Amino acid sequence: MGETSKEQASEFLTYKGKPLVRCGKTIYYGNMSDPYVVCLTVKSEKKLKDISVSEQVLMQLISTDENASPRDRILKKSEKQGLFTALDLGAVWLERELKK
Repeated sequence: MGETSKEQASEFLTYKGKPLVRCGKTIYYGNMSDPYVVCLTVKSEKKLKDISVSEQVLMQLISTDENASPRDRILKKSEKQGLFTALDLGAVWLERELKK
């Protein structure tokens, strides 16, 4: 039985309608079928009671073009304090780039 894309998207945690996929300390935001996604890498964490909270987060707007070299795939790069700040700015970057 074939699933619709809406059913497949519901399998992932989403932010502003786009999927979030985590692999270790790296989070990808956006659809891999789109021309661009945002890559967030947690560089440092701090303990807050019994949980770890992200401190420094490296964010990159990258192209999903597999033919481009890894260096050419990075369009923008920044480092932010906190995961929410990085994710919020990454969402703005992604929306602006996808509108072009």
